[in-house]
Amino acid sequence: MSRPVPKPGILDIAPYVPGKSGAGVHGRVFKLSANEAALGPSPKAVEAFSRTASGLEIYPDGSARLLREAIGRAFDIDPANVVCGVGSGELLHTIANIYLGPGDEAIHTTHGFLLYPIATMSNGATNVIAPEKNFTADADAILAAVTPRTKIVWLANPNNPTGTYMTAAEVRRLRKNLPPQVLLVLDAAYADFCSNADYEAGIELVKETDNTVMARTFSKIHGLAAVRLGFIFGPSHLIDVVNRVRDPFNSNGPAMQAAIASLADTAHYKAAQAHNEKWRTWLTDEVSKLGLIVTPSAANFILIHFPTTPGKTAADADAFLTQRGLILRAVAAYKLPQALRLSVGTEEANRLVVEALREFMRAA
Repeated sequence: MSRPVPKPGILDIAPYVPGKSGAGVHGRVFKLSANEAALGPSPKAVEAFSRTASGLEIYPDGSARLLREAIGRAFDIDPANVVCGVGSGELLHTIANIYLGPGDEAIHTTHGFLLYPIATMSNGATNVIAPEKNFTADADAILAAVTPRTKIVWLANPNNPTGTYMTAAEVRRLRKNLPPQVLLVLDAAYADFCSNADYEAGIELVKETDNTVMARTFSKIHGLAAVRLGFIFGPSHLIDVVNRVRDPFNSNGPAMQAAIASLADTAHYKAAQAHNEKWRTWLTDEVSKLGLIVTPSAANFILIHFPTTPGKTAADADAFLTQRGLILRAVAAYKLPQALRLSVGTEEANRLVVEALREFMRAA
């Protein structure tokens, strides 16, 4: 029977599978699989979102002017060089749609975010993987993978799911040594959680170069994952092209009002940072005491490595925790079959998951 056929390569793409949302058990469930905001959104953001309910029949501002201006104030950047969208993921796909095609190549690192190969391959381009060092992106490995066909380098910094980051000096060295026609995409979804002095999200590099773009999201520290909102900051020529092809109303009104209020609520933002810093350190220390290896993280989650011993594997731990209503993220799709990613949660959730892991490790 004749039927429409996808473009070559589309059926080779492994679909993105989100972390589990439920445990299939009775009682309370703690979802620690999606790196969601432990403190939730700003109450001011919730109030601003609610106020929009009386105008749902009205199209939002297609240019997102008020939100772009708020972003400009918050990050000291020109609002004209900002595009907002349905989460940063939509905008990364848009960038791929613009710059990639059959015969082109895009590079990401071994344990890079799974959206990158999807965006690359959906445009008929070849996905090239650069090896990492100690679960961290390596500038020299990325540069070694560059060919005349390379058009984009995807770099999540800090990276999901490892939580590691490339220092500002290394990112700058990478940019300096990449060919000028190669676009460096800095995915800074977790930048708000990294307070290390040698880290930069990429704002200054975007200002200084003509071939770098930074993506950010309101889903993580701002706690607005349900309304799907993100933005990119890039050079004028890239922003011009993105605005030519993006959907005309790709940021919804309630989401934009919530984001504007959240950016203004610096007290809630700082409280979220402090909570994450405290409990990420605590989780790392307590899980390490159980004899498990934890990759040092600069994000709002930790990566826990389990042994290959039967009964003590990552899959065994995942099943054990799930039965207790504790949902972590299996990361085998990221080439990490013996690891689980644990989001920093509330104090109660954090203590419960450590106690459950302690019980799991003690079990015969």
